Amino acid sequence: MADSESDFQTVRLFNYKGCKMSGIHTIERLDQMENYEVRDSDVFVVTYPKSGTIWMQTILMYIFMDDDLQTGETKASFFKAPWLELSIKEINTDDRPPPRLFVTHLPYQLIPKALKNKKAKVIYVYRNPKDVAVSYYHFHKFANYLETPENFGAFLQAFLEGQVDYDSWFDHVKNWYNHREEFNIIFQSYEEMIKDLKMAVLKFCKFLGKPMDDKSVDAIVEHSTFKNMKLNPKTNYETAGFPLFNSSLPGFMRRGIIGDWKNNFTVAQNDMFNNIFQEKMNAIPLKFIWENVA
Repeated sequence: MADSESDFQTVRLFNYKGCKMSGIHTIERLDQMENYEVRDSDVFVVTYPKSGTIWMQTILMYIFMDDDLQTGETKASFFKAPWLELSIKEINTDDRPPPRLFVTHLPYQLIPKALKNKKAKVIYVYRNPKDVAVSYYHFHKFANYLETPENFGAFLQAFLEGQVDYDSWFDHVKNWYNHREEFNIIFQSYEEMIKDLKMAVLKFCKFLGKPMDDKSVDAIVEHSTFKNMKLNPKTNYETAGFPLFNSSLPGFMRRGIIGDWKNNFTVAQNDMFNNIFQEKMNAIPLKFIWENVA
């Protein structure tokens, strides 16, 4: 476990209650999660890493921004919708006026118990795991607190075995879906957001009880496109915690497309992945989109 920011580079994964965690986490904060106070007005976005978390921070920030989109917000999106399980001294995660917005990668078994059977709202965003694996591989090269993979093949094997930060993608998605009746929750595909962002924003607004006119929805969509987020210092994470990251590499917002896995997987890797996916996910009826077909 890391004791300070400077230690992150040398810390490997550790096991926390059966889940692999990286050195960016503290035991103290993770221990707080089980009995964390949940308010009925809270909003949680849950994702596995590299599945649209920063995108959702931006969308939530704008949905709950009551002032003009251009001038109403001065802080970055990760101040408005901070990471639940991270302890960052510059960010007030807990003592905020309602509605408190959170993002988290926590698996089902580590989420606050008080979130179950509560009125607090949960949005679970999932992404096709081939693209997740590719994006996560590049993020490992970008994040100094994660080990740099030898190559994509080695990382893919670790990913499939759950030997990565936040453990198994398969278990994460399955456990949240299989326990969905315990939460006030909706599920959203990352790829469907790419294909029709306005429809997704409308879905979120309805679920969150934030009705908006077409002009406001269109403005949120415009500000939340990949291109505009990448140019906006409030949403592109350029102000995030260096030296935790290698600023010479694209990291938080690299490509954000559907089907990038086809540029990285070999035929053999794809066949192996398909077999494992079929075995592990055949009982989960979520729709997965693997390539950008019109």
